[in-house]
Amino acid sequence: MNTRVLIADDQALIRAGLAALLRAAPGLDVVGEAENGAQAVELAVSIRPDVVVMDIRMPVLDGLDATEQILAAVDPPPRVLVLTTFDLDEYVYRALGAGAAGFLLKETPPAGIVAAVHAVTAGDVLISPAITQRLVETYSLHHRRAALRDTELAGLTGRETEVLRLVAHGLSNPQIARRLVLSESTVKTHVKNVMGKLGLSSRAQVVVAAYESGLVIPGRSD
Repeated sequence: MNTRVLIADDQALIRAGLAALLRAAPGLDVVGEAENGAQAVELAVSIRPDVVVMDIRMPVLDGLDATEQILAAVDPPPRVLVLTTFDLDEYVYRALGAGAAGFLLKETPPAGIVAAVHAVTAGDVLISPAITQRLVETYSLHHRRAALRDTELAGLTGRETEVLRLVAHGLSNPQIARRLVLSESTVKTHVKNVMGKLGLSSRAQVVVAAYESGLVIPGRSD
């Protein structure tokens, strides 16, 4: 079955170009186009896409707020790929915190955009672990909200806490499996359980929350 994609961008030419690019790609169907964040939320609720390609700066409702609303309103939630001309770390951090599955600049070559849609569809976090960790380490020092309270962390098993720390340090599921001598499917189950218990909607949010809570300390690998 093809991946169903919703595109949200306030610039008609960019929206049309993305639609043409993704329609021409094998395995992808563009099922809707939105010119602002509010329309993106409305369409996401009505057509339930698998992936939303979301601009950040849009009228009526920006892409970050739209991302939060879509992930809260649509079940199962789509994967949101933030695509923007702005490469400020603050935007990346906020996008991940909002629940986005990835962050990509509009200057990315066409093949990279198509590959990114396929990657987030498969459940990957698009931003590399090293970049994600750098952003979180920088901004968690200034935006510490204690997103994970001690009572919530206490609900995790010892193994789940261990997996949470390794995810936050940027390890992939295969790497965690080798580190803990577990099967990859078991690691996936632990990650899913962590997300469910802590009310998180993406692996990227797991990384953000682990640093914000102080469970993982910037600059330390223990």
